[in-house]
Amino acid sequence: MSSSNSKKEILSYLENVSLFLLGVTLLAFPLLFTTLTTDAFTLPKQILLAVSATLSIVVLSIRMIIEGRVRLRTTPFDLPVLLFLVIAFLSTLFAVNRYDALINFVPLFFAVLFFFVMTNVIRGEKAILFSVASFILGTTVAAIISVLSFFKIYVLPFAQTNTQGFTTLGALLDQAIFLAIALPLAGYVAWPVLSPVFKARRGGSEVFAEAKQTKVNPLNLAATVSFALLVIGFGITIYMLATSQKPLILPFVTGFQTGLAAISQDSGRILQGFLFGSGFGTYLTDFARFKQATYNANPTLWSFTFFRSSSYALELLATTGFLGLASFIFIGYRVFKEKSFFLPIVIAFVAAFLLPFSFVLQAVLFLVLAFFAVLRGQQAPARFADLEFYLVTLKHGLILAQPEGERAPHDPVNTRYGKILPLLFVLLIVGIVGYAGFLSTKYVLSDLTFQRSLVAASQNNAQETYNLQAQAIKEFPYRDSYHRVFSQTNLTIANAIANSQPQDSSPSAETQERIVGLIQQSINYGRNAVTISPQNPVNWNALSQTYRTLIGFGQNAEQFAVLTNQQAIALDPANPQQYISLGGIYYQLGAWDEAIRQFQLAANLKQDYANAYYNLGHALESKGDENSLRNALQSYQVVQSLVANEKASAEQVKSEIEALQKKIEGGQAANQQVAQPAVGEESNLNVDQPAAKLPEQENKAEIPAPPKTSLAPSPSPSEAPEVSPSPNL
Repeated sequence: MSSSNSKKEILSYLENVSLFLLGVTLLAFPLLFTTLTTDAFTLPKQILLAVSATLSIVVLSIRMIIEGRVRLRTTPFDLPVLLFLVIAFLSTLFAVNRYDALINFVPLFFAVLFFFVMTNVIRGEKAILFSVASFILGTTVAAIISVLSFFKIYVLPFAQTNTQGFTTLGALLDQAIFLAIALPLAGYVAWPVLSPVFKARRGGSEVFAEAKQTKVNPLNLAATVSFALLVIGFGITIYMLATSQKPLILPFVTGFQTGLAAISQDSGRILQGFLFGSGFGTYLTDFARFKQATYNANPTLWSFTFFRSSSYALELLATTGFLGLASFIFIGYRVFKEKSFFLPIVIAFVAAFLLPFSFVLQAVLFLVLAFFAVLRGQQAPARFADLEFYLVTLKHGLILAQPEGERAPHDPVNTRYGKILPLLFVLLIVGIVGYAGFLSTKYVLSDLTFQRSLVAASQNNAQETYNLQAQAIKEFPYRDSYHRVFSQTNLTIANAIANSQPQDSSPSAETQERIVGLIQQSINYGRNAVTISPQNPVNWNALSQTYRTLIGFGQNAEQFAVLTNQQAIALDPANPQQYISLGGIYYQLGAWDEAIRQFQLAANLKQDYANAYYNLGHALESKGDENSLRNALQSYQVVQSLVANEKASAEQVKSEIEALQKKIEGGQAANQQVAQPAVGEESNLNVDQPAAKLPEQENKAEIPAPPKTSLAPSPSPSEAPEVSPSPNL
């Protein structure tokens, strides 16, 4: 008897621990942020969900082992949610940028896992009220912080929080949607207090008379205060979004077009693209590859790169294909099939089809879906029953599930090995969650290290920057941005050492060897970035700029610079800046005709792009024949009309027009080089040049060639070169 009581006490304790952990997570989720990570808002929330879900699974596993049975609550949403998760995972396996997709998938995995944790932990009315109250409290505090910041009352002791538009949710649009979802939850709890305010009369009778008779308790009063504060926070957020903090959202037409193109025009993988898209979380590559040239006509957005589509549904279409969007719609179908109006989940799904979703909003969608599931479980317990799983013989299907309380099937396997199934189940679940947690831990530790390197870089501590970035790559070598930034760090150090040598003197053999080693390492890590994420044009641009810096210093650097820039253009063909970069390389090499061609392509893609015509004018002027000079004058005159309202740029191009007119009238010799203009600080006109340039040398250093431009699935980044010992800086 005492053993049975002790067992019940332990199970009760574990149940309370699970519920407490859940409440803390729901409370902290809207509030958590830190400057210790590269992303101050999203990554901390991802860590919170991952840790909470993992610990909850551990507690649930211990309970199963103690009880000697596998018992899980089922809901009508389990199948569609699992189907959505599986399809998202398959999309990552078929993705070309596979590591990018997997990095984005893991947080989704933990968000979905947390949904199942909530549906199995929240049992009974008190547990529901506790969890909902925790979520409302956290959201209310977040709203209060935002409201105070709007009135320039800064309560947090961090410099970066002292801005009028600060929000712990990371973005005001995210906050608006988050508060819109949380408001009805607070309203439901506060309804006994609010119902007399929201009343409708019909023939003198009050529609809400029954609700008014509901007993008011302290929780209702607290929820009423929260509701009022959330209304204020939501109103101020909408005001800022409409005035000073207008969000940048991809036009719906562009999002729709890129989504359809991603599932129908991905050459070489038409079937994979149609079914599974480009890979979960990799919308940037879809946007770059498939946006149309007409997008450049947008005067505000044309230069921005979008990581999210116009809406979450359109993003799913592009990144997870037809099956991903269909499975998401299936979730919504099962929700509305319940025929129980739950406003928070309605708002979440409507917003998903109209607005872009960050991870925070994806997570809150699954949170409110879990709330809806447990509330429906209270109303219709027969449809949200607990199932017990039994190990049976093969003739019965090996594993049998039946509602809790029903007699276990008479089966010798079930009788003899009944307690094995909980252990097998625990090993399976803990194995999956543990592996995801292991990779996530490595990712987080590397992110913390990399953030420290960025702090060191801001303090001009080159040695610490180098060492920390090398350490971050060693901790987690699958993130292309680490390799790309470390590549630039090596190049910057090499350039600093080379330019620190006394003028008219050659560096020592040791110094020359150090410079060449850093350059080779810079190229190798740039190559590794495009190997890990081959469809990201940013990686190819960075590698091209590295080669461009080495023109005159490294063998074949000019050829490699052109090849890598052309690959960036293949991945971002409608971006005029890509053609200006390639034209700039040809301009640097004195290949005027090729430079003119590229600058003209840029101008054709965006016919009001002043800098494209400005570069075209300089290339024509540099070519120097009479016809080219006159065409250059026409280009400058186009620039002058486009920058008429920009004082610095207008004065700059005016002086260049006058100088060119004198040259034409004076009949100056063809092919005469023109001096580059002195660009004012506020001018937006510039001739494309490399960010840095190493000194030319007669015996050019041997440098690695770029990787092949085939966009086959990424090989393992274990092929990354070893980081050499940190240079003596």
